[in-house]
Amino acid sequence: MTIGAPPQKAHGRSRARRFVPLALAAWLVLEIWLLILVAEAIGGLTVLALLVGAAVLGGAVIKQAGRRAFRRLTETFQPGAATEPGSEGSGNALTMLGGLLLILPGFISDLAGLLCLVPPVRKWLGRYTERALERRMRRATPGSLGNAFQQARMHRPDGKIVQGEVIREDTPQPPSPGDQPRPPLTS
Repeated sequence: MTIGAPPQKAHGRSRARRFVPLALAAWLVLEIWLLILVAEAIGGLTVLALLVGAAVLGGAVIKQAGRRAFRRLTETFQPGAATEPGSEGSGNALTMLGGLLLILPGFISDLAGLLCLVPPVRKWLGRYTERALERRMRRATPGSLGNAFQQARMHRPDGKIVQGEVIREDTPQPPSPGDQPRPPLTS
């Protein structure tokens, strides 16, 4: 019988892992319900035209934000180019997020995408996100990634540990007669 470490206590699910799938499902149901309501009120073809128009607008927004990011990147690598501190990516990620939300079909995602494109809202969201990340980084213990490696490791349900020994032979073995190449098969 192998004696191993006692099974580790199962970690409870985080709030995000518990509520994000529920919120995503609720958002999808709400989007479909709103699409049906609006389609009954103004017509299905009009709703389809609005969704296609929002997707085209979202693609244009992402394209423009990507070009702006590429231009800033090439300007950074130019010799003697001085860039203002804090202007490297000011709002570009939120602009791309707004474009992505516009591409997704649905009126709630379109509204959220349009809000991400409004400069004061984008500025506020950027500051809020930055403060939230700073708080999270301050709470993390130095030099650790929390339980990231714990989640990546496989656990056997019975908690057994299989002990073994690795033997490495540094000297090459002479080939055995069965290892010689065989002549080709001919008919």
